[in-house]
Amino acid sequence: MTSAPQQDGLNAILRQIKDQKHPPVHLWNPDFCGDLDIRIARDGTWYYLGSPIGRKPLVKLFSSVLRLDEDERYYLVTPVEKIGITVDDVPFNAVEMFWEGEGRDQVLSFRTHVDEFVVADKDHPIRLTIDEDTQEPSPYILVRNNLEALIGRSVFYDLIELATEEEIDGQTRFGIWSSGEFFDFGAVNDVLGE
Repeated sequence: MTSAPQQDGLNAILRQIKDQKHPPVHLWNPDFCGDLDIRIARDGTWYYLGSPIGRKPLVKLFSSVLRLDEDERYYLVTPVEKIGITVDDVPFNAVEMFWEGEGRDQVLSFRTHVDEFVVADKDHPIRLTIDEDTQEPSPYILVRNNLEALIGRSVFYDLIELATEEEIDGQTRFGIWSSGEFFDFGAVNDVLGE
């Protein structure tokens, strides 16, 4: 559900982001140890041997050592091993959005299904893709390193309510402002089907 933060809400989210600690998986170069039958579904559910992993603390632990490498594969990485896993789309889902301000002064923040927080800004952009066959939009936000979250459908509807039209290079574009950045979703006609 989308909501404006309570008093001091954005500052509380920024403190949580500052306190989020992740192992430095980008610095580790262990040997590849093979693949493990772990799959992250498009809805963010983690599966082991075809069964959902129901323990959220375990999912959070695994997600903290997740890495997407240049070969476009996802790995669980420790200082001594690197294990391949399957990710159907992206590893995270943005399940809640908060906003403060409006227009160009607006700041959007998101909570993922593993309780990570991210503020949409220059380093954490929002992007939108449109499926060529179904014309279904898929919005994403960069959470950390090169790991993204799919913005959930209900959150996306709320995001669209905050979106605006902007004139860019002589074209009317549809997108969203956050942290002084305009995230361009595309031409108004293409996005809204007008």
